[in-house]
Amino acid sequence: MMKETPKIDPKMLSTVVCPKTRGPLVHDTETHELISKKAKLAYPIRDGVPIMLIHEARSL
Repeated sequence: MMKETPKIDPKMLSTVVCPKTRGPLVHDTETHELISKKAKLAYPIRDGVPIMLIHEARSL
């Protein structure tokens, strides 16, 4: 049985920015990450909570 991914509050997403560039983030629903195109980083979302730490981000 596949575990359902917790939903992200769209209002919260509109206020969250990349901690490195202060630029906008795009929610990737397939990888469950917030993508900073400018920084080329992908921030993980764990249990519905974005982990906005640069050292936790994956390079793109």
